Amino acid sequence: VPEDAHDLKSLEGDIVIHELDVLDHGQIQALAKTLRREAIDVLLNNAGIYGPKPSKLGGIAYDTWEEVMRINVMSPLKVCEAFRDHVSANEMKKIAVMSSKMGSMSDNDSGASYIYRSSKAALNAVMKSLSVDLKSRGISVAILHPGWVRTDMGGSGGLIGAPESVLGLRRAIENLTLENSGHFYNYDGSEIPW
Repeated sequence: VPEDAHDLKSLEGDIVIHELDVLDHGQIQALAKTLRREAIDVLLNNAGIYGPKPSKLGGIAYDTWEEVMRINVMSPLKVCEAFRDHVSANEMKKIAVMSSKMGSMSDNDSGASYIYRSSKAALNAVMKSLSVDLKSRGISVAILHPGWVRTDMGGSGGLIGAPESVLGLRRAIENLTLENSGHFYNYDGSEIPW
């Protein structure tokens, strides 16, 4: 809720905080309508959940898989769909989504994590399609892996801190063009194999 967004409120600049439940597609549409006169430089989708742990063979929580797919795959697409006019009204015309290297087929050497991996692989496929569909409007799409970051989700064993991740992600978004739209990038700028 906006009242609890103390860290955001402490930032300098003209910041307006809107409450949004990404599972509520009506709320997404309503916010897009409220902001219809606002051009967006970069639309960044970063909402996501890991889902139940452990997610390994013999212990998969099939009943919660759908919720993870709705949050990690369907909701980002709905946000992009609702705000595409806002993005195309700006010079930058960029959309970025937080994915995960765990959605890479080529990089999967450890197995398990079925629910999270499948949601990120699906997100990658959806965003690749979106990059093709929005190219004619001049909108480029970045699929990003933030690295294994020391956060609530990444845990204390993460390899990098949030400042390093954010710096790299900002650089990746800055380097996004129509020519490299739809590609899957690590926070350090290297391309991740599908």
